[in-house]
Amino acid sequence: MMFLQFLLWGAWYVTGPSYLIANAQFTGGDIGWMYSVGPIAGIIAPFFVGMIADRFFATERVLAILHILGAVCMFTATKFMLAPEPQPWLINLMFFLHMMCYYPTLALTNTLAMHNMTNPEKEFPIVRVFGTIGWIAAGSLLALFAWGQTIEMFYVAAATGGVLGIFSFFLPHTPPPAKGKDTSLAEILGFDAFKHLLGRPAYVVFLFCSTLICIPLAFYYQLAARTVQQANIANVPFVMSFGQVSEIFFMLAIPLLFSRLGVKWMLVVGMFTWAARYFMFAFGAPEPHVYWMIYLGVIVHGICYDFFFVTGQIYTDKVAPKHVRGQAQGLLVLFTLGIGMMIGAQVAGRVEGANTPEKSVAGFAKVNLVGFVDRLVATEDPEIDSKCLIFMEKAIEGLTDEDLKADLTQAVKLHEADEKPFTEIIETLKWKADKDSINISALKAMNWKQIWILPAYFAVGVMVLFILAFHDKSADASDDEKPEE
Repeated sequence: MMFLQFLLWGAWYVTGPSYLIANAQFTGGDIGWMYSVGPIAGIIAPFFVGMIADRFFATERVLAILHILGAVCMFTATKFMLAPEPQPWLINLMFFLHMMCYYPTLALTNTLAMHNMTNPEKEFPIVRVFGTIGWIAAGSLLALFAWGQTIEMFYVAAATGGVLGIFSFFLPHTPPPAKGKDTSLAEILGFDAFKHLLGRPAYVVFLFCSTLICIPLAFYYQLAARTVQQANIANVPFVMSFGQVSEIFFMLAIPLLFSRLGVKWMLVVGMFTWAARYFMFAFGAPEPHVYWMIYLGVIVHGICYDFFFVTGQIYTDKVAPKHVRGQAQGLLVLFTLGIGMMIGAQVAGRVEGANTPEKSVAGFAKVNLVGFVDRLVATEDPEIDSKCLIFMEKAIEGLTDEDLKADLTQAVKLHEADEKPFTEIIETLKWKADKDSINISALKAMNWKQIWILPAYFAVGVMVLFILAFHDKSADASDDEKPEE
């Protein structure tokens, strides 16, 4: 279950922008929305599904239905990507529907796993590590078949979702723990989880800081793969999986470290590593590249994720009464991968846009035109030239620097003066042959130091706040000392 759950997510979530910017007319703002729709789904969906799993239907059946529906939505998104004129808002709408199905399963898989364990603190990391292996498998698969910048990554996600949906019907039966109890509107909205957890001051601090730390986390998901790509590092999906390789080691070390460090200092180490990673990207990504910083910034993902998210999931399970644990995990997803990541995605999109110079805009426009023409040729569209002319005029419209504009207007002039078809013009200008190098040059021109320094300072501030405000001795209590049910 964990293997397929994270293979599905890892197949497209980090590398998706590489394809969408080059082939589906996505801009920095569109990428910001791409990474916002999931968190919005995370805000809307988990409580309702957690309520269903807690009170009405077996968890494994809810998982099965959600994954099958999510696979259908992802496959539909690929159809919009291949349209002659892709509409980013339509593609993002399908991503939203997919994530409405996927995000609740992040909490439900944790609930199902911990329900079938006798000692989650020791057993859960061992099971959860297979999710990490699944993410590594996704990166390795994309690297092996060179799918890191092609639409096949989305096909892999859709197929994995379908397989996981069918497989979920055969997971251990996990009945709803509160079945048969009277249900109020407040409970349906998840207020009972709020009541039990938000009545603990320490948990409020934990949840608040978790939400804040997920704001800079959005920068990693949106921009880390392109940070590696612009440094001309080969096999980006494979390199990105180095973080999951380190995650295996630290995941298996959690039971030992948890007993030695306790909840607070496990979380602090995770926050500190996140800040360090962003500083490494800030000073390693700009030319001349400091490659060891870029590689290390990826590799420490294991500490960042395990020490914070897995520790937080275990902490939540320890302090939540049994009858609301499904909702409690949903509450954590809502505030972290929901509210925190949504704010972070919008901030990252704006920061990226502000640090994307006209040279980059012009380069991305040329790369997009190549992909646009290829799609029109593949569909045998009879209006290739007229549609390309409209595309080029729109691309040129946003440029103010005459030197940059000239490179794009050359294609229009060749078409109008010599009546050459755009397919021939692109070959003449060698844009198709140089597509990858044009894309890399456009990425290199971005202000990477300014992009990464902001989340670095923010993460440091959140860490200091958490150290000063979080105090909960009961967080490190044994399982025998869990809250009364």
